[in-house]
Amino acid sequence: MSEWKARRFWTMAQAVERDEGHTVELDGRPVRTPAKAELTLPSRALAEALAEEWAAQGEAIDPNSMPLTRFANSAIDKVAPQHGAVAEMLAEYGGTDLICYRAAAPAELAGRQAAGWDPLLRWAEDELAAPLVPGEGVMHIAQPAESTRRLHDHVAAFDTFGLAGLHDLVTLSGSLVIGLAATRDLQPAEDLWNLSRIDEIWQREQWGADEEAVAAELLKKQAFLDAKRFHDLSRPDA
Repeated sequence: MSEWKARRFWTMAQAVERDEGHTVELDGRPVRTPAKAELTLPSRALAEALAEEWAAQGEAIDPNSMPLTRFANSAIDKVAPQHGAVAEMLAEYGGTDLICYRAAAPAELAGRQAAGWDPLLRWAEDELAAPLVPGEGVMHIAQPAESTRRLHDHVAAFDTFGLAGLHDLVTLSGSLVIGLAATRDLQPAEDLWNLSRIDEIWQREQWGADEEAVAAELLKKQAFLDAKRFHDLSRPDA
């Protein structure tokens, strides 16, 4: 049995400004989220980007080709009703941040981790006022309570759309510091993604690449880049 797919029913998709913000209309009818909420967007740039996704659809709608629309739906339907809980969940990554867990050996891997992650720790201390403690191995490292509190405050300060983007930046990279660094343009998003994959890159160099694993990795990388783009476009001044 062939899988049923939603079909295109509109001719024109366009961004429209409203008193409360921006939205996307399909042949003059406003788009709604899966939960039937109004698709109210914080910036004209984001609305135009979503309209482009809708306009680019063929006869059959492909949700995988609409990452920004999915982020917007998630922001409205999922993040907005539980902003505090989402912020709390993401802030917890600060207590177990990827960049704090280092290899004792081999020396080359440990050196790569130090070269890539130590500058991020210095940035967290200098810019976020949240010094974190690195260590060797996988055993839990207790982080300063004041640092984790400040990281929580940084996360809680994001608005609904920013938090939706930050969610994937953090969960895909495994690092709250890398996620926050991406939102503040500390380095290009692709460079930050590569910093989150130091261990994986090392393993591939030693043992070779598995085709399925590489394909899955590329999907994660694209999702990370999409999250960064969504975050940037959702800024009111974008």
